[in-house]
Amino acid sequence: MPPDTLTTRELNRSLLARQGLLERSRVPALEMVERLVGMQAQVPENPYVALWSRVEDFDPHELSDLIAQRQAVRAHVMRSTIHLLSARDCLSIQPLTQDVLIRAFGRPRREGLAGADPHAVAATGLELVREKPLTRAELSRVLSERWPDAEPQHLGYAVTTHARLVHVTPRGLWGASGPVAFAPSDDWLARHQPASTTVDELVFRYLAAFGPAGVADARTWSRLTGLREVFERLRPRLRTFRDERGRELFDVPDAPFPDPDTPAPPRFLPEYDNVALSHDDRSRIIGPGWPGQPPPGQKWIGSLLVDGFYRGRWRITSEGELEIEGVDPTPEIEAEGRRLLEFVSSAAR
Repeated sequence: MPPDTLTTRELNRSLLARQGLLERSRVPALEMVERLVGMQAQVPENPYVALWSRVEDFDPHELSDLIAQRQAVRAHVMRSTIHLLSARDCLSIQPLTQDVLIRAFGRPRREGLAGADPHAVAATGLELVREKPLTRAELSRVLSERWPDAEPQHLGYAVTTHARLVHVTPRGLWGASGPVAFAPSDDWLARHQPASTTVDELVFRYLAAFGPAGVADARTWSRLTGLREVFERLRPRLRTFRDERGRELFDVPDAPFPDPDTPAPPRFLPEYDNVALSHDDRSRIIGPGWPGQPPPGQKWIGSLLVDGFYRGRWRITSEGELEIEGVDPTPEIEAEGRRLLEFVSSAAR
């Protein structure tokens, strides 16, 4: 292969190093959340398992306290899905990804508004949630009094896609639950100041966490448009490579590139984890023979990294037993699995 061509295994080990999955990091939870530019969080427990696999001696109450104190928050950002972010990242990134959410309010929902302007609906809904947090269903019910011809559920979605909102506690706290209720981001996080963040800076951070990567990869991660121009602007600041299929990849300077033969310990990841959702070409992390995500029906489910690649899946049964499919458990996997069971059992304490 020509110089500066990266093999799949080299891409894998570099990704694991950046993600804290090659070796657990001794860092505060909030620092890891920011390093990863947010964490997938549509299942409230997922970020806890994801951080447990990345941070040495991770205490779930550390993250729970951060959320309770509004230093971390759950909100719709990249890909219009729910992410856990630091407060300052939420305030900085939401304006950049707002159009992604608006695009998610597709034609069927616009037609369901029966002529109502979604921006006007969102403005009214925003005033409602400034008074107190409301669920989408509660928003729909109140807004239907003003727009009776619209289908109520579409009114609620107009607000949650066209306004910058966060999910309020107790949802997201360790060992707790609650409805998905919304509050304005700038109100809920009023004591925090957003960093001055541009799309260029966001792409640079993406590459630091997920690179080397191409334009299509960054688009898959963010759903932002116009990224080809962004990469061209950044090109003088970036390194470039090719993968084994000849595709151009970009990277930040001085990024880690461990030896591709570096051993990778088994890692139990949650049902949703951005390490597997943030590239157009997922071959650097999802290997052949992966059995896919475990079926729903259990609270704790996820995927298992073996030798750095998605090889198996796991779930914890209602009886508290760990079941692994797709791979034969080795002593190392079994030991890590026992630590996982001990970790998740603390949620009930």
